Amino acid sequence: MKKQKKLIGGKRLNRSYGGDAFIFSILTVFGLFFVFPLVFNINHAFKPLNEIFLFPPNVFVRNPTMNNFQDLFVIMSKSWVTFSRYIFNTVFLTALGTIGLIIFASMGAFVVSKYNFPGSRIFFQGVIITLMFSAYVTAIPNYLIMARLGWVDTFMSVIVPAFAMPMGFFLLKQFIDTIPDTLLEAAKVDGAKEFRIFIWIILPMIKPAWLTVMIFSVQNLWNTRAQTFIYSEQLKTLPYALSQIATAGIARAGVAAAVTLFIMIVPLVMFIFAQSNVLQTMASSGIKE
Repeated sequence: MKKQKKLIGGKRLNRSYGGDAFIFSILTVFGLFFVFPLVFNINHAFKPLNEIFLFPPNVFVRNPTMNNFQDLFVIMSKSWVTFSRYIFNTVFLTALGTIGLIIFASMGAFVVSKYNFPGSRIFFQGVIITLMFSAYVTAIPNYLIMARLGWVDTFMSVIVPAFAMPMGFFLLKQFIDTIPDTLLEAAKVDGAKEFRIFIWIILPMIKPAWLTVMIFSVQNLWNTRAQTFIYSEQLKTLPYALSQIATAGIARAGVAAAVTLFIMIVPLVMFIFAQSNVLQTMASSGIKE
């Protein structure tokens, strides 16, 4: 069997056409496996009620309809709080929480990565340990802290904790580690101060990392119901309002399908546009000495 030679990263790799075909087949199978729920949910949202309750269910819709989305907007228009208010609450929480996370996590990761200070290693190990804890484990301590600060039933109870997402700090720190110290030293020789180095050198070079963190943060905040901390109806988020509609019974099964698609569309679109940066971050790529 003929061998195929490829130049990848400056190294020549020998691999047969059969090996390429096998790897492509495995990737295709796994790709179809992971994309199936997405395709099913999209088609499910456009199914009429008779197709939704069909057994065995069809993956693809036969008679697409927009009735599910029309019913959703009719129901929301009759709500005591307007639909636009729920959207504003969710967008506001998502935007401020994501921006704050990128700023504070980037600054903290830069200091821990490039400066040796007493307790820096212990601090980073503590961040890694927090990755093991589920949100359910920290729910009660978080509520007690928010209550002591007087932030219960305010947007602050959702926005401020979003600044401290351990996964964001970890990814940014690992990516900043790949930036050569000689580059920063050269900038200091040219007279650049710490803040200028952070803004004009660090942030542009870690763009794939903070875009990845942004996707994770938007996905988390966009889908949050915040029902543990927010009780006022005017401060409720869109996922909470939609979930109440979806749990109203069998008669709203079509509306529930539309709700699922409506909630997942924003994180999905963001991931599609930034997927190359996610792959680059996960591969721990970057400038190396």
